[in-house]
Amino acid sequence: MLQPPHSSLQVAAVPAQRVPVRDRDQDAPWHTEAVCRRDEAGLFFAPSKEPTAARLSREEAAKRVCARCPVMVECREHALLQPEPYGVWGGLTAAERRVVLARRRRRDLELKKAARAAAASRIAAAG
Repeated sequence: MLQPPHSSLQVAAVPAQRVPVRDRDQDAPWHTEAVCRRDEAGLFFAPSKEPTAARLSREEAAKRVCARCPVMVECREHALLQPEPYGVWGGLTAAERRVVLARRRRRDLELKKAARAAAASRIAAAG
């Protein structure tokens, strides 16, 4: 999803190596092809004091829009790398993105721990 009207989009913060290359004009930013740029933009951000049932319904409708978007992966990665604190981006709500980020942090810690253990094992074997 694109940004709410009051914030600026910082596309430069999305590393090129993490964004899948598609068959499109490589000079155009990914968000130019976002489906949400059309008329559904109101689906992606909650109005203040939105009832839970209305929020869930709106978020599901936003996710259906995301599901047919050709740049959903790029949008999701943008939202995870920023990190975007509000709205539905790349088919994920803010809460779902927090879960993904927590899992990534845990995985990174586990990989670092395994690398340290392997290095210690090699040092012990060499010594």
